[in-house]
Amino acid sequence: MPGSANPMFSGQDITGANKLAKDILSWKFRPIEAGIEIPRLIVQHMEDVGAEVYYHKFYSQNNQFHPLHFFSGTPFSVLVHDNRSCTSVGVNSVGIIRAPRGDGKEAIVLVTPYNSGKIELSEALSLGLAYSIFSLLSRATWLAKDIVWLAADSRYGEYASVSAWLRDYHNPVFLGSSGKFDFDMCLEGNHQLHGGDSEAFRRAGTMAAALVFKIVGRQEETEKDTLHIYAEASNGQMPNLDLINIVQYLAVHRQGLRVKVETVFSLLNTAWLNFVGEILEWLSKIAGSLNPQWKFGIPVVDYVEGIATLASSMYYQALGVPTGSHGAFRDYQIDAITLEMAPKISLNSEIGQSAFLLRGGRLIEGVIRSVNNLLEKFHQSFFLYFLTSPSKFVSVGVYMIAFLLLVAPLPILAAALYSGNRYNDCTNKENQTPQNGCPEELGFAVGSWRWLHAAKVVFIIHIWAAIVSLLPYLICQLPERTSTASMLTWLILSVFILLILYRILGSPYTYSANATSPSQSQTANWTTLKAVTIAAASIGLGLMSIINFAAAQIGAVVLVPICLIVHPFKHMLRAASLRAVILMACNLVLLIVGFPPAALLILKGSSKEFGGVSIGDFWDWAESLWAWNSATYLYLALVHLPCWVLCIHILLHPL
Repeated sequence: MPGSANPMFSGQDITGANKLAKDILSWKFRPIEAGIEIPRLIVQHMEDVGAEVYYHKFYSQNNQFHPLHFFSGTPFSVLVHDNRSCTSVGVNSVGIIRAPRGDGKEAIVLVTPYNSGKIELSEALSLGLAYSIFSLLSRATWLAKDIVWLAADSRYGEYASVSAWLRDYHNPVFLGSSGKFDFDMCLEGNHQLHGGDSEAFRRAGTMAAALVFKIVGRQEETEKDTLHIYAEASNGQMPNLDLINIVQYLAVHRQGLRVKVETVFSLLNTAWLNFVGEILEWLSKIAGSLNPQWKFGIPVVDYVEGIATLASSMYYQALGVPTGSHGAFRDYQIDAITLEMAPKISLNSEIGQSAFLLRGGRLIEGVIRSVNNLLEKFHQSFFLYFLTSPSKFVSVGVYMIAFLLLVAPLPILAAALYSGNRYNDCTNKENQTPQNGCPEELGFAVGSWRWLHAAKVVFIIHIWAAIVSLLPYLICQLPERTSTASMLTWLILSVFILLILYRILGSPYTYSANATSPSQSQTANWTTLKAVTIAAASIGLGLMSIINFAAAQIGAVVLVPICLIVHPFKHMLRAASLRAVILMACNLVLLIVGFPPAALLILKGSSKEFGGVSIGDFWDWAESLWAWNSATYLYLALVHLPCWVLCIHILLHPL
């Protein structure tokens, strides 16, 4: 029931927000003291409205790749160490309002990240706005769910502070006095933390939803205040679509805000995309003239913006890296989004600032009212979807059809290749003719087991890929390394390990190069190798679709054409026709584009000048994947890369 009640948030609440913001900004030029005084100031204001308060102390963590911890926890999993220092400690301020109409079993979480070491006007206003909303809710008689306000100290990253609090909220750790780090030892004199029970970790009920909101400065000239929604979490997880719909409806129809989601801006001015949009619009007009009920066309501008937004939604879901601290909540299956609010004028203008805070406060209040009205968690709407605008989406029931149509040819072609090979084996024998058929004994002896050599090759390449996926852990131990040097080291070691495996276990071309009998020559047949490679690719894509559908969808667009079209060079050269030349060119283009570092460099170079692109960019990109435990890294290393290498083997097969 969004917008069904009149908002209570008023100008009086704005006064309290501005007052707290000014008090916080007074510590801006004293960063050493601000790390203690700002949390203490926030807790004091929480206590003034009657909330239960406490400090949550956490420690910064180095988010580094470790193969044994890849799926064992969140990216910022914490182990207790004795060598913690005072310079790595952050302090979150937490307040809880108990709902007068609730039973304490459910809660709504508000999160406002801020950098206590370098506080800015926008962060101070975010904290002021959160306090004014928190103060309003402390007087609300309709509240049925507890309200938790987390003022997250983001000195060491927004995600790290929220993730540390959620981990302690859901998985409490009980430490003896000998293993406990005394944070107050780091503080001197009057800078001790007071207010609230710093030793007690208080909890509310099960989290029904969470809102991470912050104010940012004006980023572009607009006629309206802007609200930017971020929803993507780790490994393609998305919050229930109803939460986004509530925010979008209230922002547009109640507060008059301009709502935006992430867009690939480089696609907005693409000539070919505008051309396709014009064709579709022209076809829709023709269809409308034939039958007015046929309405499927949209304007060119809407089409281009929708495609650019769809590309961004698919990319960030496939990337598997959260787009904000809301991703920490999705790790615990809690619906959460980040709301980034930007005014149409400068934040330094007091008149415009008050009007902007009023709209933002009423928006947050409306969302809280809507979630408060629920008798259960969000579940009636979609969890799997791609956004094409803040109010439009593509559901899983639509886009999984495209994925199935892409993957379906793989097992069909694998079966056709293998069956064709067995038939050729029978007809090539001296004691057989195509009319007489193939004896059961011969078919079993030759055709049924010839795939084992191809399976051995595929198995060796996948072992090599598993080793390659672990190399970054060793490379990260090297001192004074650069991204380019690390990437080159990764490539050189990968090739060297592949050659060693060939030396130990045998090359895939061993039997074809040294064949002494027809059966040995058939053992190394390239069609069998292609059939087993296609089977492995279809299995890998199917498994990835369960973990991250967006990554599997994009991976299928690249990998399926490579597997279908790959053909030995010698076979194409023998044909000596125009069709063979075109096929050869397609093979080369697809294999170049299918190599992950080359694909990333081409994409980055097309969006900006190629002069600013280096091979080290792929190392930085891959580093972000493994540091965030993204399953996309495993897909690239264990599915895409080995299939690409196997396609190279097929391309260079000596026949």
